[in-house]
Amino acid sequence: MPITQQQLLQILPNAGAKASVFVPALNAAMSKYGIVTRLRMAAFIAQIGHESGQLQWVRELGSDQYLSKYDTGSLAARLGNTPEADGDGQRYRGRGLIQITGRSNYRQCSLGLFGDERLLELPQLLEQPQWAAESAAWFWERGGLNALADRDEFNSITRRINGGLNGLQDRLQLWARARAVLCLPVV
Repeated sequence: MPITQQQLLQILPNAGAKASVFVPALNAAMSKYGIVTRLRMAAFIAQIGHESGQLQWVRELGSDQYLSKYDTGSLAARLGNTPEADGDGQRYRGRGLIQITGRSNYRQCSLGLFGDERLLELPQLLEQPQWAAESAAWFWERGGLNALADRDEFNSITRRINGGLNGLQDRLQLWARARAVLCLPVV
């Protein structure tokens, strides 16, 4: 069951005109990656809604100084960013509806989406609605999040996406709205 523009706007009212741009991309991505039940769709849309500011951002916000945190140290190493490649933090900042971040994650995502490493050369592709949605759905499937959504393990989904429970209240509000719009019982 694809999501309609009206449903998406009921869940993400701040999406405005972006809803019409993202509905076809989201429906294609959700279909391709098995996000096809109401439970899965509700959890997915709530999570991407939070991560993207209700479809307003497909590129991580932050100054050069803020993004430099990805250039050196343990965080940079975990993300596969290399100090020799000055600017990896800026180049591989979070993009897409789930904010793919870091050289290693861009490489894995690129292999998953395209079968090659084109995102390493063209990271801004993840700012286009099709690839923003598809990268999020790819991440979702790769992380085993459909199974967690099937069991209503929303906090576990949040931890896998965010590494913690950052923004949990907003995520839960979006999830409750998505469940209501998609005719699921409130948890």
